[in-house]
Amino acid sequence: MDDPLKKKRFRILVCLDGSDESYQCLRYAAKLGRGIDADIVLVYVRAADKGMSTGGLELRVARQNMMEWGLELPGINFLQKGRDLLMELGDMADDWEEKSTHTDVKGDPMGDNKIEYTNKDGKKIVLKLKVSSDIASGILEQWELGQYDLIILGAMARWRGVVKSFWDPAVAEKVAVHAPCSVLVARELDIGHGHLVCVDGSERSFKMARWDAILASRCECPVSLLSVALDAEGEADALEYVEHAKVALESMGITVEESMVKVGDPIKEIVEVGANYSLIVLSDTGKTGLKRFFMGSVAFKVMEEAFNSVMIVR
Repeated sequence: MDDPLKKKRFRILVCLDGSDESYQCLRYAAKLGRGIDADIVLVYVRAADKGMSTGGLELRVARQNMMEWGLELPGINFLQKGRDLLMELGDMADDWEEKSTHTDVKGDPMGDNKIEYTNKDGKKIVLKLKVSSDIASGILEQWELGQYDLIILGAMARWRGVVKSFWDPAVAEKVAVHAPCSVLVARELDIGHGHLVCVDGSERSFKMARWDAILASRCECPVSLLSVALDAEGEADALEYVEHAKVALESMGITVEESMVKVGDPIKEIVEVGANYSLIVLSDTGKTGLKRFFMGSVAFKVMEEAFNSVMIVR
């Protein structure tokens, strides 16, 4: 099978906030990373603290890695818990080479800090304590540093039926709109129920289906296909779309568990069918972040309204 994910190292950014959801995201990232040549970066973003009582911390961060500071900082505790979880899962070992790096950030005594663990095959696990003006900006800034293929983060509470403020968009929403790479927004992420891949006849959606099918096969997640026709007249086209995608995936050696066509409002139908799956997968519109924000798309409406995890592929 021609596997484009093996042409370069696959990089996954997992955003931790101490919640159970964020550690479930990490479990999923670990499962994805086992089947491909993948690096996993765990990031915790904190606000700059100009008034921090440092007690000589400025000197210590340049000489020690952050696990040796002896501070009860939430970010360090969350990252350490993530590292311990990877150890328990067998995705890290004590004999990995360790490298600590500190980067000064103006106005903050601790700055950015990371620990990079590397095994003998070159696989990396990175813990990153990052400072930024806000969480979403910090995640997007980290993408600039790492050029990731996939960002995984938990959905904010505002995406679960609570009214959102226009001036205070949810972190997940902002990252999903503006990130240049694929974004998985997790809600009660349950690995075992497979991926629902939605195709709409565009070449972009067919490319997305091939990309996700390979990724799903690496973590032994079954794949199903869905296309939604707006009315009865479009049903034949929708059937053609899923059949085209099914043939393409099966030619790659990937089994399609189920192919479905629905008629009606795409957002409503995808959300309803997708509730039976671990993950709903949709392609991006191809627009820039600003256009995505003002114009919206089926993918982003599904992400907002779905009760389970959604991945937008770009």
